Amino acid sequence: MVHRGALSECVINISEGRDRAVIDAVSAAGADSVLDVHSDPEHHRSVLTLGGPLEVVEESARQVVAAAVSLIDLRTHAGIHPRLGAVDVVPFVPLPDPLSPTPSLRPDVLGARDRLAEWAGTELGLPCFLYGPERTLPDVRRLAFESLPPDTGPAVPHATAGAVAVGARRVLVAYNLWIAGPDDRDPVDRRDHALGVARSLAAKLRGPAVRALGLPIEAGAQVSINLIDPASVPLPSLYDTVAGGAESRGCSVLRAELVGLVPALVLDQVPRHRWSDLDLSPDRTVEGRMQARGYPRTGGG
Repeated sequence: MVHRGALSECVINISEGRDRAVIDAVSAAGADSVLDVHSDPEHHRSVLTLGGPLEVVEESARQVVAAAVSLIDLRTHAGIHPRLGAVDVVPFVPLPDPLSPTPSLRPDVLGARDRLAEWAGTELGLPCFLYGPERTLPDVRRLAFESLPPDTGPAVPHATAGAVAVGARRVLVAYNLWIAGPDDRDPVDRRDHALGVARSLAAKLRGPAVRALGLPIEAGAQVSINLIDPASVPLPSLYDTVAGGAESRGCSVLRAELVGLVPALVLDQVPRHRWSDLDLSPDRTVEGRMQARGYPRTGGG
């Protein structure tokens, strides 16, 4: 039987990637549950990975969400990543996880999702949209406040914090590949060409196992990827597809960037000699961080 104390993650994305004082204050609200903080000034976004017994993670997630709502004003926010609010997404993730989609999720993880959405809607006045078995996160982004009303909270966005998508999902890998345009073009044309290539490659990658966007960045463009079925698409294959496609159109991959943590089973799919180029290492696995906090090995989550 699964208990509320079973090991779980909560991967909270907030719309602040530049103000270190705000990022630190929001992270501190999560206390010892915070395993990792990844900030990106161009996305203007930070990803906080919380982990531990579900009941502890759930309470820490509430504290993080409350701090973010009080400190982040979406009216002054400008970043390249799509966002619903000051707190953009709050997904609960079961550990361990077999790394393959299945029809159902642990009932306790779904319960944590629903309780947090009810709390945020009632206590913070924050419209909350649920995702998971009922609908996907892209569905929420596309339909929120249009044909899709909030599941909890007010029917209109919070004045400074917007809205939030609260989810229950399996592990995924968030991954960015930075692309530069041809050296023989002027800077504007070089960036525009790189962005066109990034968007084309993102469209090529998209499918049941991969979500991808082509986004503009100062140095050129970025293919921003959510690998939602890590068992079926090894990261080296993903990287090589983008690198080969970019090279065929006069571009190059500047660097790879792992966002947050990766399951150990994903690292095991990658030859050791490629870890550095793909921005991977054993100390950036979920299992490694959980074991460092005294929790047992999760077995692949």
